[in-house]
Amino acid sequence: MSVVGQAASRQQRTGEWLRARMQTRGFLWSVLGVLLLGVLVLAAFQGVSAQRLISLTAWGLMLGGIIGLGSIGLTLVYGVVKFPNFSHGALVTLGAYLTLAVMAVLPQGPRLLPFSFGWELIAGLLIAMPVVGLVSVAVDKVVYRRLRTQGAHLVLFAMASLAMEFFLRSWIYLIWGSDFHFYYSGRDNPALDLILGIRVRADQLFIVALAIVLVAAVYLLLERTKIGKAMRATADNPELAQVRGINTERVIAWTWMVGGALAAAGGVMYGLSSQLRPEMGFWLLLPMFAAVIMGGIGNPWGALAAAMIIGIVHQVSGAFINPTYGPGVAFILMVITLLIRPQGLFGKGGG
Repeated sequence: MSVVGQAASRQQRTGEWLRARMQTRGFLWSVLGVLLLGVLVLAAFQGVSAQRLISLTAWGLMLGGIIGLGSIGLTLVYGVVKFPNFSHGALVTLGAYLTLAVMAVLPQGPRLLPFSFGWELIAGLLIAMPVVGLVSVAVDKVVYRRLRTQGAHLVLFAMASLAMEFFLRSWIYLIWGSDFHFYYSGRDNPALDLILGIRVRADQLFIVALAIVLVAAVYLLLERTKIGKAMRATADNPELAQVRGINTERVIAWTWMVGGALAAAGGVMYGLSSQLRPEMGFWLLLPMFAAVIMGGIGNPWGALAAAMIIGIVHQVSGAFINPTYGPGVAFILMVITLLIRPQGLFGKGGG
């Protein structure tokens, strides 16, 4: 081989080595870390104090908890049934409104200090989670199961889920109207003073704690129970799971049940932190899908970690850019992930 040929070959190997290094999990973490650091530096240059930056980070964790609850259910469903469920946003909204309906028929008790809510919201949450799970199972039986038995294309599943998003939201409009609603209208929600001058509301701490508890419950379900192991086996290879005697339709029903229940919990927490409106779940779809892709499709822990990153960057960037551009933050992070490592932070393959 000539000298010119050897140089070209060496250059090609160097390029391949660089591409391989840039597609590793470590490189993606580094890029996201630099991006987060850059957002913090930009906020500091805009005159945002260190104390406020810490508080914004804490609020970002709360927002990440809400996105995480929705995205974990979304990634579980995708991992098993293998299609993007665009109706997940309507399930989030339905959970929030069902809780409101339960609270309307229960006597309003005293607030559970230091939180702003009372036991009636907890009761509404505990009722809404299984009900939304059953609605998810019913939608699967009526719509998606028929498509599965017919071997329909992925595009048809996606279009059907989008249709169910509008169908469910239309019922929410018909029952509760288009006006905003609050769980507690006019009730004060004072902030707590924590270490390092951090000021957060007790409700925000409750949201983060609930997200951690539910994720731990999902982990125990997947790792320690028979149905959880069946869900993992079905997600890895549904044909092989059937051959080994696993009832995949039962596994799919359980997956919808868990996914719907987590979506309802996310909706209730979102409604508690702001207000209820029929489009609330739809506007969460982009950050939820971004968290699923960033974390690695089918990986609940990855979805939660990515949701926390999105929440922090969203809140901190809101200190120096117009908050209406907030959803764009999730989109930018998702595009960066797809360009560097499409498998996501915790996806299989690559380094």
